[in-house]
Amino acid sequence: MNSFLQTYGYLALFAGALLEGESVLLLAGVAAHEGWMSFPLIVLMALIGGFLGDQLFFFLGQHYGDRLLNRFPRLAAKAPGIKALLQRWDAPLVIFIRFIYGLRIAGPIIIGSAGISRWRLAFFNLVGAAIWAPVVAGAGYLASHAVQQLMHDFEQAKFGILVFFIVIALALWFTHRRK
Repeated sequence: MNSFLQTYGYLALFAGALLEGESVLLLAGVAAHEGWMSFPLIVLMALIGGFLGDQLFFFLGQHYGDRLLNRFPRLAAKAPGIKALLQRWDAPLVIFIRFIYGLRIAGPIIIGSAGISRWRLAFFNLVGAAIWAPVVAGAGYLASHAVQQLMHDFEQAKFGILVFFIVIALALWFTHRRK
C-alpha cells in the first residue's frame, strides 16, 4: 500500500483536487496519519490542484458562463443569488465557495461569469485553497486518529461488552422460560 500511494497517491490527489477534492483529500489525510503519505506534500498537492481547478472553472465562467448556465436550469436558478452576494462580498465568497456543498464546480463558473477581475479572483482563490487544503486534510488525519482511538477503546472494553450481552441474553431467556 505504501509504495502504491507513494507512486500514484499524490497524482490521484492532484487530479481529485482539480475537480471535487474533498473526499480524496480526506482520504489522503487518513493516509498521512497511517504514515503512507507526507502531510505537507498532501497539502501542497491539494492546494495546487484546488487552485488550478477553480481557476479553470473561473475561466470557463468568464468565457462561457451564460451558455453553461442556460444548459443547467437548476444551476441557473442559483446564479442570481450568488451574483448578488458577489456584489457585496466577492472576496469572502471566492475564498469560501469551495466549502459550500453543491457549488464546488458550479460556484467558480458562476463567479467567473460575474465579471470580477482575473487577478482578484486568482488572489482570493489562492487564499481559499491555502485554507481549504490543510483544513480538509487535517480533518481526515484527525478522523483517522479518532477511529483508531475508538477501536483501541473497543478492544479494551470488549470483555465488558461481552458480559453485558450475556447477562441480557440470560435475563431474556429466564423471562421467556417463566412464561
